[in-house]
Amino acid sequence: MLYYLFEYLDRAFDFPGAGVFQYISFRAAMAIITSLTISLLFGKSLIQLLVKRQVGESIRDLGLEGQKEKQGTPTMGGLIILGAILIPTLLFAKLDNIYVLLMLFATVWLGIIGFIDDYIKVFKKDKKGLAGKFKIGGQIGLGLVVGAVMYFNETIVIREKLDQEVISQMNINSSDPASHFAKEDVHTLKTSVPFVKNNEFDYAVLISWLGDWATKYAWLVFIPIVILIITAVSNGANLTDGMDGLATGTSAIIGTTLAVLAWVSGNIVFADYLNIMYIPNVGELTIFISAFVGACIGFLWYNSFPAQVFMGDTGSLSLGGIIAVFAIIIRKELLIPILCGIFLVENLSVILQVSYFKYTKKKFGVGRRIFLMSPLHHHFQLKGYSEPKIVQRFFIVGIMLAVMTIITLKLR
Repeated sequence: MLYYLFEYLDRAFDFPGAGVFQYISFRAAMAIITSLTISLLFGKSLIQLLVKRQVGESIRDLGLEGQKEKQGTPTMGGLIILGAILIPTLLFAKLDNIYVLLMLFATVWLGIIGFIDDYIKVFKKDKKGLAGKFKIGGQIGLGLVVGAVMYFNETIVIREKLDQEVISQMNINSSDPASHFAKEDVHTLKTSVPFVKNNEFDYAVLISWLGDWATKYAWLVFIPIVILIITAVSNGANLTDGMDGLATGTSAIIGTTLAVLAWVSGNIVFADYLNIMYIPNVGELTIFISAFVGACIGFLWYNSFPAQVFMGDTGSLSLGGIIAVFAIIIRKELLIPILCGIFLVENLSVILQVSYFKYTKKKFGVGRRIFLMSPLHHHFQLKGYSEPKIVQRFFIVGIMLAVMTIITLKLR
């Protein structure tokens, strides 16, 4: 909103300083400052309100150290995160940008699902919360919307880079990055593949046996993959939210990396230099993801050990879903196994634990476990590591994975 106001002031009145709102870097900086301010200032007020209304977490006794002390800690703090994301985005981003609109939709959609789950747990006193089938249904619904918009909306395009031989034959000015790309934008389902020299992959290849129909019906493959990614990452973040600050800090690290990827993907100079896919108008998402990072860091102020508030499913489902949708939009979803490695291993630890327990119980009559407890962070807790140490070490691993993700831009 402020973008349009200052654009008008600059155009109509040549208002001093109004032109700075044209720069993504300035608006991204303002977004992160605003989101930090909102989460820090209004977060305390919301926590006091939650305490007053006795919106406390009900802890299931798993025999873990420090678990009983968490009983009654205010939950539904994800509302702080959602507010600190949405308000700065509405203020500083271009609201006619399809990518920004899609991210706003995903944030609200998953926030509502998480809020319903927390509401049932807290106010209806039902520890099970929203039935799993409804959670999965909501995630599938979001995947359908995102996948359909990405495929059917003609404004979602990329600009393909010309082959080096073509550039040489056409005697194109090598100092002009824009001249290294095709003049026309292309609506396609191509994505980026890490560690590969010619690093673009078209999902239509997966149904190439359809011949000329492959491109037309590529959505039959693309949409299920989008659904799988959103469901997996959203649930991964939800499982990671088991220790004070773990999911919040990990998401902030991932969000910072995604900000870098969005910035370079939407800037034709960097896209040319790094030899990566150039996606027109996607740089605007830097404002959204900056607000996301600011919201996570601001919430971490209250969520770090010992936590004054828990995010609940209102926050954890939203964080994972936002990360997944964002990665899909900037066409870096194949980097998720690296970038979101923490979420991945948390997911896998649960899947392996449950699968192995059922298998051994069926075969030997007694269920056996791979880990002392899943998700993985609880395994280390039972090994005798303190909660802050586990969280900090997960952060270190998350930073290493983030650096590795950025390195893939040139490592191929």
